[in-house]
Amino acid sequence: MGIGELLLLGLGLSMDAFAVSICKGLAMKKATVGASVTCGIWFGGFQALMPLIGYWLGSFFAEAIEAVDHWVAFALLAIIGINMLKEAVEEEEEGPSCPVDGKVDLSPKTMLVLAVATSIDALAVGISLAMAGSVNIWAAVILIGIFTFGMSAAGVQIGNLFGSRFEKKAQIAGGLILIGLGLKILLEHLGIL
Repeated sequence: MGIGELLLLGLGLSMDAFAVSICKGLAMKKATVGASVTCGIWFGGFQALMPLIGYWLGSFFAEAIEAVDHWVAFALLAIIGINMLKEAVEEEEEGPSCPVDGKVDLSPKTMLVLAVATSIDALAVGISLAMAGSVNIWAAVILIGIFTFGMSAAGVQIGNLFGSRFEKKAQIAGGLILIGLGLKILLEHLGIL
């Protein structure tokens, strides 16, 4: 995986955290730099940690399923991407998912739950990276963490300024990117690309 693909992966994975950060910013009367950095550290840290854990777990199984590893990588990324698209459509039907009451909880307990919830997908992506092979996991983890930090910090400010207009679009973009990367991995292993 090249730098361009890793950047796309970082973008795709950061979209859930970006959407949650928009909600946090939307609920704030005034978004502070501290709130942006807090969201960025929690979300960026967990988005970096989870693929590393997934890669480590996936490495144990890589040899056992080598014949179908590209299908596993494709399936995991496609399922995650389709789930992101489904969530975006369901939220559209239900209405805005961001409560706007001026109260924002950035406590470690709340942020831990949100950071884990938004990074579960990254765990599965880490497993798929182990299956895909030829991935510099350290470069991937660093880029994903930095990208998510930046997107989350920006999301707080964007949510505070513009409201929830970008939340659903971010989830749709993230889902499409992950599906596309899974398809690319599959097509490369099948010799089509």
